[in-house]
Amino acid sequence: MIKTYSTKASDIKREWHVINVEDKVLGRVATQIASLLMGKHKAMFNRNGDVGDYVVVLNAKKIRVTGDKAKQKLYYRHSGYPGGFKTTSLENVLENHPERVIEHAVKGMLPHNRLSAPMMTRLKVFVGETHPYGGQLSKDPAKAVEAEKSE
Repeated sequence: MIKTYSTKASDIKREWHVINVEDKVLGRVATQIASLLMGKHKAMFNRNGDVGDYVVVLNAKKIRVTGDKAKQKLYYRHSGYPGGFKTTSLENVLENHPERVIEHAVKGMLPHNRLSAPMMTRLKVFVGETHPYGGQLSKDPAKAVEAEKSE
């Protein structure tokens, strides 16, 4: 009889991944990031556990979108008060807060349950090339960024 393997907290080994999104398409990168945050690349992956890794995203300002999405795609929010419905285009958000574009895209691709909040805390998005997580990376971060560029 085969026993079902259940992941324990002590079994989880979280790695750090650096992704340079310069000139990469938003949706395609967001799926890769979401997969790493969920831990789908690991053999111990299961849907009811949080076994994902940390992801550091660089150059959020230089992300690319296809077609006319920059002008046509809208982000909506509501304050809860009458007349509090606001819309903002992707173009405006990219100018003012480019990290929010990636965070919003990735959040939509994560499971919509209580596991998504701890997954989102492991996503670190930066507008430029530098980040303060060099000590956590097992390999040289400069080489990791260059490896991402060559792909």
